[in-house]
Amino acid sequence: GPGRTQFIDQLVRILLLSEEGKRRKLTETEAYKNQVAYSAAGILAKQTDEDIKRQISGDEAMLKAYYEAHKSEYEQIHARHILIRMQGSPVDVVPGQKDLNDAEALAKALEIRQKVLQGADFADLARTESNDMGSSSKGGDLGFLKHGQTVPSFEDAAFALPTGQLSQPVKTPYGYHLIKVEERKPTRTFEELRPEIERTLGNEASRKFVEDLKAKTKVVIDPDFSASPKAAIGLKQ
Repeated sequence: GPGRTQFIDQLVRILLLSEEGKRRKLTETEAYKNQVAYSAAGILAKQTDEDIKRQISGDEAMLKAYYEAHKSEYEQIHARHILIRMQGSPVDVVPGQKDLNDAEALAKALEIRQKVLQGADFADLARTESNDMGSSSKGGDLGFLKHGQTVPSFEDAAFALPTGQLSQPVKTPYGYHLIKVEERKPTRTFEELRPEIERTLGNEASRKFVEDLKAKTKVVIDPDFSASPKAAIGLKQ
């Protein structure tokens, strides 16, 4: 690639200085030995971590079991909403509008819901009534949502809502929402999701492996570590 020449120059520089360091006997210094030991430990730790994750990626039964247990979490919905702000909401009050209390906000949400049921256009009402400035100009359009992108009460209601139907008012810390799901993207296939599942399970396996090692290893940390450059960490199996 375009960086090949620079890479070669850097490699030559490193090798030349390394040989000069040997000639000066810098390999016998404590600083050199400490850095070599730490670097070697880091390389070996990285390779061990990769080996743990590699074992997970080869466990076909585990990967498929995880997919079957969690595939609904990968579903996506295309939703619109209308937000009616209430007192205490982190959303700012629109200048000139009343700061509605809980009961007033709920009553307004129910009133708007009735208008939609009677034939009013949801997107038009979102443009004029919604207090979510980020989506109101787009007719309340939130685009496609994945699990975990919204607050729990909103997510639970939205993903449970049949396509094309209008929700009852859903309360969140922001106020009351009217939600309409316009489209659903089905869960991707196992093969499509496999790289993501391998990463998820690999990271979890590595984390758990390290926690297990900690539980059965006595870790001794010098209490003066943060104050003394001579402090050390000792491991006793």
